[in-house]
Amino acid sequence: MATAEFKRVLASTRELEVTVTGRTSGRKISISVWFVHEGDTLYLLPVKGSDSDWYKNIVRAPTMTLSAGGTEMAVNATPITDPSQVRGIVDRFRAKYGAADVQRYYSKFDVAVDVSLDS
Repeated sequence: MATAEFKRVLASTRELEVTVTGRTSGRKISISVWFVHEGDTLYLLPVKGSDSDWYKNIVRAPTMTLSAGGTEMAVNATPITDPSQVRGIVDRFRAKYGAADVQRYYSKFDVAVDVSLDS
């Protein structure tokens, strides 16, 4: 699947599905998440921060599949733990989804995930 096509799909959706490999079970696990897309970078913010299972799974095995609008892309995820970088990503989520909704759905802001869409 072409990166350009996946980026076009991202422009018309508010969430995507990530599929990770379970760190204990080894099974494929999928979850819908919000995202912020900037250029060749996709930012993900785990709802429960470092306590989110899908985040723990990508720390163990950073390969994931992203799905949106019938398109799919295999990517590598990079965990972000630097507090100033995480704050900047949280601010981007607040700008996109609204501060009230981010506060309502997210309970911990200690990590984020960076995904390069540059192929």
